[in-house]
Amino acid sequence: MKTFRLLTIAFLLSGMNAYAQQPKPALQLYSFRAQFAKDVPGTMAKVQGMGIKYVELAGTYGLSVPDFLKMLQKHNLTPIGTGVDFDVLEKNPQQAVDDAKTLGVKYVVCFWIPHKGNEFTIEDVNKAVTVFNKAGKLLKDNGFSFCFHPHGYEFRPYGNGTLFDELAKNLDPRYVNFEMDTYWIKHPGQDPVALLKKYPKRFPLLHVKDRKIGTVGNQNGQTDVETNVVLGTGDVGLPAIMKEAAKIGVEYAIIEDESSRSEAQVPLSIAFLKGIK
Repeated sequence: MKTFRLLTIAFLLSGMNAYAQQPKPALQLYSFRAQFAKDVPGTMAKVQGMGIKYVELAGTYGLSVPDFLKMLQKHNLTPIGTGVDFDVLEKNPQQAVDDAKTLGVKYVVCFWIPHKGNEFTIEDVNKAVTVFNKAGKLLKDNGFSFCFHPHGYEFRPYGNGTLFDELAKNLDPRYVNFEMDTYWIKHPGQDPVALLKKYPKRFPLLHVKDRKIGTVGNQNGQTDVETNVVLGTGDVGLPAIMKEAAKIGVEYAIIEDESSRSEAQVPLSIAFLKGIK
């Protein structure tokens, strides 16, 4: 009987893994910044036509917030997240709360920790921990989820690990988690799958982005945006990443394509995501 129970549990667990839900596909609207600068309504219509339902915001492209939100609604696009500057989090975190309420998003994401030139030190980490924990608690108390989006410079060695490990260790997971950008984990020489496995409860969001094969990486947070390629055609290893993301319950896989070819590439990237089982 004991053996039967163990086999039953094993079968159920294997079934759960087999039917792990893929993250919901979304689009970072920054991918179409050039198009939005010329034609907001037309670009919204293009995004809708690609079958996208969820979007991460990057400004309102000259429109008032109410007008921008009306246009999103008209095109059946649901905003799930928005960016916030470190300076706002440090000096006026209530503004981040107010902006998130106005935009109707769930996630608030900081994309950059200020630092001097190419120098990123433990002092920068410690300052970020203080700012993020305080602002993250305020956001959480108001019903929002706060994430930090690494850009590669955080993976410089420190102690027995990296500066990112110091961030993960000292940022309170009740208030601060991470948005993984698959490109910006690969580019500084890290393994995105290994990082998801190491911190399985810290990545509710993914920026899914692929890198041109042969691109030379660095730990400076800098790259040529033209090395952004169609998902599944680069060297980031997205099939394995998406499998792990589904396993650990990542909520959204947000396509971001910063290249000048984004309008042609994004539909192909959407097809790639939808083809993953």
